Amino acid sequence: MASVRLPRADGTLHEYTLRAARRWAPPVPGAHYNRVAYAAAHVVADPLAAADPWVQPAIDWDATLAYRSYLWSLGFSVAEAMDTAQRGMGLDWPTSLELIDRSLRLARDTPGAIIACGAGTDHLETRATTTIDDVIAAYELQCEAIESRGGRIILMASRALAACAKSPDDYVKVYGRILAQVREPVILHWLGDMFDPALAGYWGHGAIDAAMDVCLSVIQTHVAKVDGIKISLLDKVREIVMRRRLPLRVRMYTGDDFNFAELIAGDDLGYSDALLGIFDPIAPVAAAALAALGEGNRAAFDAILAPTVPLSRHVFCAPTRFYKTGVVFIAWLNGHQKHFIMVGGQQSARNLMHLVELFRLADVAGVLVDPDLASARMKTLLAFHGLDTSR
Repeated sequence: MASVRLPRADGTLHEYTLRAARRWAPPVPGAHYNRVAYAAAHVVADPLAAADPWVQPAIDWDATLAYRSYLWSLGFSVAEAMDTAQRGMGLDWPTSLELIDRSLRLARDTPGAIIACGAGTDHLETRATTTIDDVIAAYELQCEAIESRGGRIILMASRALAACAKSPDDYVKVYGRILAQVREPVILHWLGDMFDPALAGYWGHGAIDAAMDVCLSVIQTHVAKVDGIKISLLDKVREIVMRRRLPLRVRMYTGDDFNFAELIAGDDLGYSDALLGIFDPIAPVAAAALAALGEGNRAAFDAILAPTVPLSRHVFCAPTRFYKTGVVFIAWLNGHQKHFIMVGGQQSARNLMHLVELFRLADVAGVLVDPDLASARMKTLLAFHGLDTSR
């Protein structure tokens, strides 16, 4: 059994023995998930690029695209160029567009691949003079860029809109203009300020219930142009309330990485589909759980996913916006990339003890596919932090 000497908070070390790897069966060809399941995918940085990481993103395109192929092979749809890909936290719009372009081409060459891409306003530099019309023009530019490439749109929340909107009417105007123009139904994206503090007061209200009323009015007015809405508020009660108020054909895509398991399972009145960052690091486990649910085996679904919930809550703990560090850390432990380097140097956003606990929780959840590799890489990380684990 693989083992590693892990540090405690007081600096002492203790021997930790990893569990045997769980061999999660890949989806049976033609198997059907009875939930729509988007995994928001991370990007792999290029550590050999000459670009300064705080200034210019550098992507390892081969490793990044290979991870999309891996997610598709497990039956997931891919949510591209979203916040999990460090959109707005190291990944700028020109690089995002190249990512979208490359991923769409790969999807066309991959049988059964489903992909939707984030359109926002992040190329717009917000100033005191920024207007609602500037926000509309920014959304139009990105939506057109995606649609001209044959892509489906996830209409991301806008920092610029949150900064310049004077009332809920401004949100109604912006979303009304964009939804009137899109060619196919989009997925709306409501990201709470725990994920991005710049989005506080979105929909024109600080109170979630009042904001929800505005959002629902937009959806009801433009129901033919809305496939669904992803909400990431980490509030399961309000998600269920909103889910029950949605028009019949509009999907609720849970973005609640704290309570995703029970929200996907649902209740007698409905369920949430999923568009989740946590599906990236727990992909094989989540695929096994969704396959069980598709077969009507709720007990197996619950049993498989239950250990991943503490892991996800740790990955997304406050400051929640730094969750991408945990996502990439697990990808490195599992051999999907050769290094633990991130766009923008974001590997430094979490402290060592956070990563130590993440390692342990990933092991408990059955997420570490090769314990020997994971323990060797954990030892490398510990040595980098000045810890001698050889004794």
